[in-house]
Amino acid sequence: MSGMSLSAALDALPARYPGPGGAVAVLRDGVVLEQRSWGWADRDKRLPFTAQTLFPVCSITKQFTCALLLDQVGDPARLDAALAAALPLLPEPPGVRDLCHNQSGLRDYWALAMLCGADVDGVFGPADAARLFRGTRSLQFAPGTRYSYSNGNFRLLSDLIEQHIGRPFAELLRQRVLDIAGMPTAQIAPDTAALPGGAVGYEGNVEFGFIAAVNRIHWTGDAGLVASLNDMIAWERYIDRTRNDPASLYHRLTRPVTFRDGNPAAYGFGLRRLSHGGMPGAGHGGGLRGWRSERLYLPEPRLSVVVLFNHLFNAQAAATDLVHAALGLSPPPSPSTPGSPIPSGMFREPETGLLTHLTPAGDQRIRLDFARTEWLDLLPGKAQGQSATITPTADGVWLDRPGDNLHSRLVPVKGEAVRDIEGRFHAAELDATLVIEAVGGVLYGVFEGWLGQGTMHALLSDGTDHWRLPCPRALDYAAPGDWTLWVQRDEMGAVARVQVGCWLARQVNFERT
Repeated sequence: MSGMSLSAALDALPARYPGPGGAVAVLRDGVVLEQRSWGWADRDKRLPFTAQTLFPVCSITKQFTCALLLDQVGDPARLDAALAAALPLLPEPPGVRDLCHNQSGLRDYWALAMLCGADVDGVFGPADAARLFRGTRSLQFAPGTRYSYSNGNFRLLSDLIEQHIGRPFAELLRQRVLDIAGMPTAQIAPDTAALPGGAVGYEGNVEFGFIAAVNRIHWTGDAGLVASLNDMIAWERYIDRTRNDPASLYHRLTRPVTFRDGNPAAYGFGLRRLSHGGMPGAGHGGGLRGWRSERLYLPEPRLSVVVLFNHLFNAQAAATDLVHAALGLSPPPSPSTPGSPIPSGMFREPETGLLTHLTPAGDQRIRLDFARTEWLDLLPGKAQGQSATITPTADGVWLDRPGDNLHSRLVPVKGEAVRDIEGRFHAAELDATLVIEAVGGVLYGVFEGWLGQGTMHALLSDGTDHWRLPCPRALDYAAPGDWTLWVQRDEMGAVARVQVGCWLARQVNFERT
């Protein structure tokens, strides 16, 4: 969309990101420059999508939860003892500040639910969440040392705030944040099966068609907020109106954040630190099956963008289009100097245990599949993208992800996987079982547990003792994708355990039974 006017960029969105409906707004200096609403909030009932349509903004909720924490509690450390009590089996629990910055080491509870056999369209309520938290006995890294996205961090935050103040989280958020920001119809609506206002989220695409998404999960401070475009415009105006007050909530939410070793962190207090055209800002996206959203604020040009889609096209990309149009920015140029060759193939990142795939993508690019998929530009001596860098050296291939505070040498994965892995494997911490069966010569895997029986998927072989178990759909929109299955053997070469992990939940050991 380089060189396109803001009005033209807005007009192009429905075709560029096709789906049942949407609403967007762009503000400058606290004033709405342009806004659009189009399509249907409910196609069957012919309910139009308007600026008043209530919309589940999902993970955008996290910044509001942290704002309430700072307003009502002040220093997050005041709740550290209560957090330890909520995780009774964890020897060295994280601090509440670690929750705010996604540095807790806690695995994402929606991903763990899939290991416990959850039905992707099933009911998941507060008691289920509490059981997962109470059973936590290990972390995937020491608190404060790494970043890993975990919705459970913010569910715990809202529970702790409610317990500390002695009033319902929704009521506190209404009075202390939403009313003050001038968001009259925004509200916490925990039950995604009964959203207020009648809007419907849709799965699918133009080629496949769109079907109503089924969601029966219970949210709170992690993703429970519903709001209209008008409510979100009010939030952006509130941010801009209080931009010069160092004590304002948004100013406090966007202060610099570090890891325990002093390295800068790109995420803090429920907000992602970002940059457009060299101008810093902060924002966050949201997603649930059928819903995508994005909001951001760049303080230097005083620019805000809000995007709400009731379908699964990329709201973050749409917001970037609008930022570029509003500021007259051009996409960064392609590398003009031929880049260095990067070894392709399959690797294991040793700290997380996750499979890491490097694939040539043409046009001086390489595709990196690690936590998520990213395309890197080939530059002299390295391949670099928005969040990751791959550097080949004399002693191996190195992965750098500054946002995760991760720097590691990748371990090549080669050879053929041995097919002696049929059987049952149990994870005591989760009371969950991995079942691997051969049917007609094809290996299949499934997770079973106290939440039910999952769906069988064919295993994908990636080299000696490394497999992938697909998980394309989950309770949450951000599905695990492919679970890495790393087979570990005893001194006699027999299969002893399988370490299971994905970008949301890593290093879960299933022992052979």
